Amino acid sequence: MATVILGRKTVRVLVAWAGDTSPNLGVRALGRGSVDLLRRVWPDAEFTLIDFGNRPQSIPWGRPRSLVKERVLGRAGMMDWLSQFDLLWDTRSGDSFADIYGAERHAKMSLVHEFASQTGMTTALAPQTIGPFTSRQGRLLARRNLRRSSLVFARDPISAAASARLGRPVDVSATDLVFGIDQPATTGELSDVLLNVSGLLWRGSDHVDSERYRELIRSLIPALIAEGRRVTLLPHVLDSHDPDNDVPVSRELEKEFDGLIDVRVPIDLEDARSVIAGSELVIGARMHACLNALSTGTPAVAMAYSRKFRPLMSELGWEHVVPLDDRDLGLHAVMAQVRAPGLAQRAVDARATGRSLLGSVAQRLEQLA
Repeated sequence: MATVILGRKTVRVLVAWAGDTSPNLGVRALGRGSVDLLRRVWPDAEFTLIDFGNRPQSIPWGRPRSLVKERVLGRAGMMDWLSQFDLLWDTRSGDSFADIYGAERHAKMSLVHEFASQTGMTTALAPQTIGPFTSRQGRLLARRNLRRSSLVFARDPISAAASARLGRPVDVSATDLVFGIDQPATTGELSDVLLNVSGLLWRGSDHVDSERYRELIRSLIPALIAEGRRVTLLPHVLDSHDPDNDVPVSRELEKEFDGLIDVRVPIDLEDARSVIAGSELVIGARMHACLNALSTGTPAVAMAYSRKFRPLMSELGWEHVVPLDDRDLGLHAVMAQVRAPGLAQRAVDARATGRSLLGSVAQRLEQLA
């Protein structure tokens, strides 16, 4: 794909599938990291952020067929609305450029990307996980989006390889956008172990055996306490009408372990990052809970429920990942990582590596300026 020059005018950026109001702090991290990164290249850029909780009236993405119908009839003004932007920065919520979350989600996101490209704007797939694509239709949609993109960034080598297999080598393989966020201000609030319990995995998920996950969490908390650690539960998806949030299970466990653990519900992303930066260790199955930790220089033991974790962490030089789908691993594997020596310094090193890797994305974007 030929390089598209945006010029020196005020660049209008549409950041897709990330936001600053989502209850999912990972989605907020993608939004904040996107804005902070792109402002390095275009300090005066104007940003509009859209995601599933913040849909513009002009884009009827309730169903894929609604998008196709709007493209044909134009009653809502979708194409006119998209035409006001110079750059689509498509984050796909970090890991949704895949069909493992359902064909409909993949189709809706892919169609928005396709129609944006049809306006003539520059389209970029932000640093993210690419794949897996388990169906022929999923691969066809992915291949078209990749080939129509002016720039494609991956956040790990496996994703870069997946893109290449679909006929579009990435421009840069970097890391997650969270490393573009500035270091949070310290509040003086200090914690020992912050444990993020995923409401998604606890309630029931195709990703892992939820019963085994609940058993692991219920055995992990006493094991940490027995070693003299103070455990505080940290929801990373805040309470909302969506059942996929971490607050109810945190409150449930607080009652179950009456007086033995605390719960700290963050107000927003900045508050969460400040709390994380003041902790000794984060343990979590929400990947961005772990990435928020590493991006502030705080060690994190990741309980990985998908293939997106390890390659990204490995590129940061961070190997403290326990796969939840391995039935031979469990409490002992997690505690072994908790006890590993030198975690604090390695986390600082991982933060420096992440910032350096994301800097290569800014350098590539500067070629458009």
